[in-house]
Amino acid sequence: MITLYTAPTPNGWKASCTLEELQLPYEVHAVDLGANEQKEPWFLAINPNGRIPAIVDGDEGDLPIFESGAIMVHLAEKTGRLLPSDRAGRARVLSWLMFQMGGVGPMMGQANVFYRYFPEKIPAAIERYQNESRRLFEVLDAGLADAEWLAGDFSLADIANWCWVRTYKWSGVPVEGLEHLQRWLGQMNGRPACRKGAEVPFKVPALTDDAEGSEAFVKNAQEMLQR
Repeated sequence: MITLYTAPTPNGWKASCTLEELQLPYEVHAVDLGANEQKEPWFLAINPNGRIPAIVDGDEGDLPIFESGAIMVHLAEKTGRLLPSDRAGRARVLSWLMFQMGGVGPMMGQANVFYRYFPEKIPAAIERYQNESRRLFEVLDAGLADAEWLAGDFSLADIANWCWVRTYKWSGVPVEGLEHLQRWLGQMNGRPACRKGAEVPFKVPALTDDAEGSEAFVKNAQEMLQR
């Protein structure tokens, strides 16, 4: 059995959506980020970097795996799905996966920090990260112009990028004018396994439509930034 250690964040959803799409049985351990549970010794023994998600694969002798991309690749290789075995197909999927990990995630993450969480509003920083996130959205849009999915067939590439792009309102990044990206977002939202995975370890409200929930979430994030 696989045990998933996670919290309701885009990186956490990357692991849970992959597990759901692959229909692998797993147990969930919700990590309380507000209580700094991810820095406790027992968790650091699983992920020395003290971040979610992480898994322990009991089928592989209680093998601990951390970093969301590494988890996704491990699960895909374990099942022979969502990551092609041929070199060209594998390279396409991994290219878009690394695009998310090196670009979309970090840029949207920093947009969140300066747009939502940082106590002092620094317009130049907000503009910098929102503009770069938008540029990356345009790259995705171009990649989807002549393709239903990012790397040919539905794959890890789509899951990884969707888990972040779906939160564009929270980052303050517009998607207007990106018709291919919007079409793809609709297709991804229509996948039951991805919708289910995005509610692990529990469903969070649409914070952009919930002023009270948004305020509480921001306050908690600000406290974590100071640790």
